[in-house]
Amino acid sequence: MSAIKTRLRDFKLSGIYNSYEERIKYATDKSLSYEEFLEILLEDEVNNRKDNSYKKRYSKAKFPYSKNIEDFDFGFQPSIDRRVINDICTCQFVKDRRNVVFIGPPGTGKSHLSIGIGIKAVLKGYKVLFTQVNEMLSSLYFSKARNSFYSKLNYYLTPDLLILDELGFKKIPAYSADDFFEVISKRYEKGSVIITTNKNFDSWGDIFADPVLASAIIDRIVHYSTIINIKGPSYRRKDIKKKGGEEK
Repeated sequence: MSAIKTRLRDFKLSGIYNSYEERIKYATDKSLSYEEFLEILLEDEVNNRKDNSYKKRYSKAKFPYSKNIEDFDFGFQPSIDRRVINDICTCQFVKDRRNVVFIGPPGTGKSHLSIGIGIKAVLKGYKVLFTQVNEMLSSLYFSKARNSFYSKLNYYLTPDLLILDELGFKKIPAYSADDFFEVISKRYEKGSVIITTNKNFDSWGDIFADPVLASAIIDRIVHYSTIINIKGPSYRRKDIKKKGGEEK
């Protein structure tokens, strides 16, 4: 048996390697045919590779924390149509290279929803990358000094789904506004984007300090986009009230 396991390790069949002894016992107890035994071993290998692939994609997605759609409190945010979110969670929009924009005040669950959708996309085999807008722009800016701008730009262009969180919390300087446009324009009709923002589109001219550039960015984002406006209260205030109630 050790010789067989050595061969399995050499051939990098770790799924079969890990379950081989257990499967031999199972096959003996159940009097499985050779074909049935082989089928079970191959299924172990397939499942193991799927699991490893998911773990790699999840790690590369750089989610700041894990938030599942199933844990979102739609009852607290009635302005969100759950049917629309369920449709987005099929990830057909990623296949169609469409975009999603969540607009709403801080604390209303925009990041939770974007991460939850991102996790669904990872589960379906898509490459996903999550980043805060300012973090991405800072990374692109400093890459120019290292002569690695195009390599870093490609990092944000490669994923099937790019999640840009917290657009509008800080005003974007002119040199970074150009970089943001570069990312959006090069992903246009080639890859999907989810954007979370606390600013309506008519305020984006203030974010980018250039109404013309802001209009060009909006045009490319909105052309193939599902826009979700959230008008409910902040979850954080809800949690604070809960804690206050418990302490009294």
